[in-house]
Amino acid sequence: MYKDIPSSAALNLQENTAAITSTDSVSPMKIARTGQETATSFLQQMPDVVCFSHLRWDFVYQRPQHLLSRFAQHGRLYFIEEPIFDETENPVLHTSARDGNVQVVVPHFPHGFDHNQLEAAQRDLLDAFFKAETLDRYIFWYYTPMALGFSAHFKPQLTVYDCMDELAAFKFAPERLKDLEKELFKKADLVFTGGQSLYEAKQHQHNAIYPFPSSIDKAHFAQAKQQLPQPADQASIAGPRMGFFGVIDERMDLDLLAAVADARPEWQLIMIGPVVKIDPAMLPQRANIHYLGGKSYQELPAYLSGWDVALLPFAINESTTFISPTKTPEYLSAGKPVVSTPIRDVVRPYGKEKLVHIAATSAEFVQAIEAALTQREDKVWAQQVDTFMANMSWDQTWQDMVDLISLKIRQNAASTQTKMEIA
Repeated sequence: MYKDIPSSAALNLQENTAAITSTDSVSPMKIARTGQETATSFLQQMPDVVCFSHLRWDFVYQRPQHLLSRFAQHGRLYFIEEPIFDETENPVLHTSARDGNVQVVVPHFPHGFDHNQLEAAQRDLLDAFFKAETLDRYIFWYYTPMALGFSAHFKPQLTVYDCMDELAAFKFAPERLKDLEKELFKKADLVFTGGQSLYEAKQHQHNAIYPFPSSIDKAHFAQAKQQLPQPADQASIAGPRMGFFGVIDERMDLDLLAAVADARPEWQLIMIGPVVKIDPAMLPQRANIHYLGGKSYQELPAYLSGWDVALLPFAINESTTFISPTKTPEYLSAGKPVVSTPIRDVVRPYGKEKLVHIAATSAEFVQAIEAALTQREDKVWAQQVDTFMANMSWDQTWQDMVDLISLKIRQNAASTQTKMEIA
């Protein structure tokens, strides 16, 4: 988290419950807490967690998986994905287990359903599913406001909106998304944002909104500090290697990629990740650009270990205004120098702290890579990175969220009890 946002260890933990209120953008996490005892009690009796997501569990392993898999260690977790259209005769929900007590729920629909039919059918399927699973005490966790169309009639114990991106700015975003997000802000008890800039843009839309920037599984990516055996599709590529992993979509600056490859033919650019929402034919083709496709989360350290510099070659456009790339701390935890375009949540704090090179033009990007290549053995920089990220972890981020959730549930219960007594 940012340096001016204290970790839970620095927060003032109190036994009395106080109103959850958002604060200024400098210290939004300075809130009253009920202490570890309340959070522990919540986890021991945790309601079922039902997540509605626009991302698929088996796609790129990122924020939803990191956070929700931790809830699944304490109770039932249902991850409800968007529909798949296939040759099924009637709408049906397919449920399948994943490691760590995660249940992935996927609606399957025949082709030809219009919008109204789709929402009505999803509503009916969920009603039947909740009854079959005896889901009567649960938390709703939203990643997509679009799910409100078929879930708004339920009565969860708590509603959380983990707003990880400005989805309305993405390519092919549904027209109703903005209106449904406004509704979700009204229904949500708590709103978390995936970055500081997104928090600043939305902080006035809710009275209990908190920024939780991208975090890190340090032990996983620190493996790349060692010389790991190289994957077969990378081992044959000569160095120096500059790499990127993540989704390759409209957020990628393809012209920048081509310009860097042309400027330094001896540099090898490794691009790892699925290509979505753009035509693969649009990708620049050069002898020194290598598209290796998607890789599993477990495979990433091996690829990272063979890179000399890690890249964030994002375009500066509407879809990247509020992104907070999880890969920034992942690259740094691997001990790799990083070069990025001026993405807000990379510039601040990583660029500001001189941990990442920021470059706005292709010429600057080339110069920054040249500088990064000399940084690999910089022990002072490495120590600065370690110090900055000392308290960053998905465990800590999740625990801070749990503290807020447990406090809010306790407050809601107290409020309900007061109303009953008055009545």
